[in-house]
Amino acid sequence: MERLGLVIKRAEQALIAEKTRVLQEFHLTVPQYAVLLVLLQSSEASAAQLARACLVTPQTIATVLTNLEGKGLIERAASPLHQRVRVAQLTAKGTDLIRRADPAALAVEQRLAAAFTPDERNTFTEHLERAITTLARRQLPADAPTPQPADDPS
Repeated sequence: MERLGLVIKRAEQALIAEKTRVLQEFHLTVPQYAVLLVLLQSSEASAAQLARACLVTPQTIATVLTNLEGKGLIERAASPLHQRVRVAQLTAKGTDLIRRADPAALAVEQRLAAAFTPDERNTFTEHLERAITTLARRQLPADAPTPQPADDPS
């Protein structure tokens, strides 16, 4: 029996490979596409916010933002809230590009979704959410004392 982690990784890689293929027409990588999509939905964001939203490292987001800025797809300026933070915004060129590229990427997800009945998609999503929740929980060592609720003095 194949290990579950490998099956999940293969599915992720297949999805990314197909999105990579369809985004080539727009000269975008998947991380660049993700940043543009987040900026389309939120108007502006810091590098840290974009890294979290796009599930990439700070180092990766720095490279992605530099490349997007070099292509004229985003602009970065000092945040009005904090001088040391720069926020990125879409340019008109970036807005136009993401609006043209998004249907291609969305079609990949729709093709994947169409491989399942609505009930199967719901169950699949529930199973993936359970996997995420399970893995996000930190295991306590077997000999660790069980945390006790604090006494309520009232």
